[in-house]
Amino acid sequence: MSILLGYVLLGLSLAAPIGPVNAAQLDRGIKSGFLHAWLVGLGATVADGIYMLLVFFGVVHLIELPFVQTFLWLFGFFVLVYTGIESLMGAKNVGLSASRSAKQSYSASFFSGFFMSLFNPLTILFWLGIFGSILAKTLTEVGPGQVWLYSAAIFAGIVVWDVTMAGLASTLRRFLTTRLLVAISVLSGLSLIGFGLYFGMHAFSVLFL
Repeated sequence: MSILLGYVLLGLSLAAPIGPVNAAQLDRGIKSGFLHAWLVGLGATVADGIYMLLVFFGVVHLIELPFVQTFLWLFGFFVLVYTGIESLMGAKNVGLSASRSAKQSYSASFFSGFFMSLFNPLTILFWLGIFGSILAKTLTEVGPGQVWLYSAAIFAGIVVWDVTMAGLASTLRRFLTTRLLVAISVLSGLSLIGFGLYFGMHAFSVLFL
């Protein structure tokens, strides 16, 4: 049981560092509430699950191709910059609680998190690197059945963090002033654009350097 809890904590620690998905969850939760923020995290978690399965089935050599890596960097750049600009443009509407939820569909929130994680090269590197190493280590110590169990524990930790972030984001808008909520939304948008530009620089270096 303690080993399982350790893997759950591993999942929590892997999801906790502030990145594009966490910034998007914070922004969406402040503007539209818990469910929208949770759907952003759920979309990202589904993308994580896809990569987890790809690692299990050994479909990892394609990611090593320079063309695929460049495509991922570029797509990540466009997705994050677009989401960041959208966040900045919607910051002025943070205080309009009556209309803000109607402006965002549930599917838009889900697919925002899904594509943000699916085409995030850092997410891919994590699943190929960290999770791949964990998988190899665990396989040498226990059987395949245990590997699925421990992987599910890691996944559970990620889900717990997503729910926590969604709850935190939706709670913040109840206690903070409109001015502070706008500031947080702007910072979240700038953070997303910053991550996007970082991905764009990597794509540029691969293409032209």
